[in-house]
Amino acid sequence: MTFLEQLQAHKGGLIQLKSQLYWYGGRGYDGNPGRVCLILDAAASAATKPTARACSIAGAVAYLLLDGSPQWVWVAKEDMELL
Repeated sequence: MTFLEQLQAHKGGLIQLKSQLYWYGGRGYDGNPGRVCLILDAAASAATKPTARACSIAGAVAYLLLDGSPQWVWVAKEDMELL
């Protein structure tokens, strides 16, 4: 099973991001490593234009519920854990 397939199979489940998120537009790192989020969807990185990323870029993006707001986030297998 590929990384993207794992994310898609875990929709509605929880993910823990081990690294900080980096927000573009001058906001920088969020200073919140270890956050737990709900996975709403997942796609190949070319399928959407994410607004944030975990520290390293991978071939998948996850649509996560972050602080009550859905956001597309680039994710790497090394930077997250499915709960």
